[in-house]
Amino acid sequence: MTGPTALAPRRIAATKAMSAFRHRNFRLFFGGQAISLVGTWMQQVAQAWLVLTISGGDPLWLGVVAAAQFLPVMVLGLFAGVLADVLPKRQTLLAVQVVMMILAAVLAILVASGLVQIWMIVLLAVLLGCANAVDMPVRQSFAIEMVGPRDVGNAVSINSAMFNGARVVGPAIAGLTIGAFGIATAFAINAASFLAVIIGLAAMRDEDLHRPRLLPRPRSFGQVIENLVEGLRFVRHTPIVLMAVTVIGLVATVGMNFTVIIPPLAANVLHSDAAGYGFLMTASGLGALGAAVALVIGGRPRPVRIAGGAIVLGVASVLLALTTAFPLALALMIPVGAGGITMAATANATIQLAVPDGLRGRVMSVYTTVFAASIPIGGLAVGALASIVGVSATVAIGGLLSLAVGLGAYAWWRRIGSPSPSTIGVAASAQAVEMATESATAQSAAPITNAALRPPKPNEVLSTRR
Repeated sequence: MTGPTALAPRRIAATKAMSAFRHRNFRLFFGGQAISLVGTWMQQVAQAWLVLTISGGDPLWLGVVAAAQFLPVMVLGLFAGVLADVLPKRQTLLAVQVVMMILAAVLAILVASGLVQIWMIVLLAVLLGCANAVDMPVRQSFAIEMVGPRDVGNAVSINSAMFNGARVVGPAIAGLTIGAFGIATAFAINAASFLAVIIGLAAMRDEDLHRPRLLPRPRSFGQVIENLVEGLRFVRHTPIVLMAVTVIGLVATVGMNFTVIIPPLAANVLHSDAAGYGFLMTASGLGALGAAVALVIGGRPRPVRIAGGAIVLGVASVLLALTTAFPLALALMIPVGAGGITMAATANATIQLAVPDGLRGRVMSVYTTVFAASIPIGGLAVGALASIVGVSATVAIGGLLSLAVGLGAYAWWRRIGSPSPSTIGVAASAQAVEMATESATAQSAAPITNAALRPPKPNEVLSTRR
């Protein structure tokens, strides 16, 4: 996309909070994603309401569809991390976006023709999950290529703000669109929205990318496994990364299954309709957007926010479970969204800054795989639990577990040394990241973390630029 949104004026990048916008490729990416993500959130809402309608209101089917969509990510995600370090990321993302656009168009046609059945939704969800398995680690590790190590923390925070801005707009538009034009229209809008990100990726200039030298392509299954193990070893032996991945996996499993639990909460507990469900998701998006903007302004990732976000999410979820009044539930969805994105965005930025280029795709694939695995596992568990003990009780249980994980994460953070902002912050760590990634053997990653957080020595860490 080359319009005003994508090519934002350079003066907005003059402030530290908007430093990522200095990079043309990032502006193009931002413009395309800002449009496409609205369509993605519209599809999330429309698909959940479609499944709830076809299944007669059974939340278990929502869990099944969520599992179908994210099980491929859980199974294939680590292998996709190898692809992220081997294949050119921009071209890979282009191909994946085209596939996703086709899948959305097929679903729109099936719904409009009246032929759609549950098994078709499940099948399309599996195919979308396969595309997401490649997209997630590639897209996560593409951020540093667009802006370089100095501005990657700012880029991650801005991407979170963009994602949650779409999370505000998308569900609200979806609820109104479904009410006025039907569910098929929401899917059709999502299919069309992919054109924006496809155009943005196609318009990027390769010479402006901070591209690492690509790893040699594995020539045997044994070499693939060796690459996977190297990424897993880095996570295991880098305490701050291990903490971030663990907390995200646990809280996302027990407390962030919104597409499974919020539709029946809206319909069966709050006695609302599709528009009400859309506004609940919008309220969650407002909280997430506010938290993401605060992180952008804050400028440097502080790992303690991972624990703080989980605690806020847990407390707000418990209070949500205790109400049957729609206005109060709407208000409580704001801190639910704020806590979730504070936790997730801080974890993402912390990991990005702690990982050298030669391992970034594989380590981010661990993060995205754990996050994605929480959806089929948590979705099925939450859907089944809601069918047995009720929706409100399920929300309360998820909130209490999230609160417990958040408190445990705070204790963990204190135990591993409470890294100062200067060791994790974007500005102070930029030179250290460049030094670490320029070393062929990465003799020491100590400038990125303190002694207690020192990561293992990667076998081969490659240059930031060719």
